[in-house]
Amino acid sequence: MLTACVPLSRHRSRFIRVSCGASLAVALLVGLTGCPSGDKGSANSVSGKVTLGTEAVAGTVIFVGADGKEYPAPIQMNGAYVINNPPIGKAKILVKSIGGGLAGNTPPPKDAPTIKGQGVPPPPKYGDLKTTTLEYEVKAGKHTYDIPLTP
Repeated sequence: MLTACVPLSRHRSRFIRVSCGASLAVALLVGLTGCPSGDKGSANSVSGKVTLGTEAVAGTVIFVGADGKEYPAPIQMNGAYVINNPPIGKAKILVKSIGGGLAGNTPPPKDAPTIKGQGVPPPPKYGDLKTTTLEYEVKAGKHTYDIPLTP
């Protein structure tokens, strides 16, 4: 049986456009702000500050689990970091500079300008699993672990 297409009335057409627009606006708002009942943070996390002397370090901190899987987090301008859902157990810690060339941790030239408050690059020894001396025993829950680096 064939049915004829009946054009929508103006009222119904406007209702559909308004409904679609409102639905899109709500979806966009939820996407930008997140659901109120969403994740309130990880049940397991390690947070702290990465410093070299009295200066905050710029770059990335990476926890490496016993299985070799990496759990990276950016280091904020004040040296703070948060690793959500880190590997439980003993983890090696790498600290790498940002955009450090092919080696991934090449320090900038000695005469490179630095911007106060932007952080200093970490020493290269902390960017390699063979030379880093940093380790941490990760346990379930939320923990604080400050990472003081030495030259």
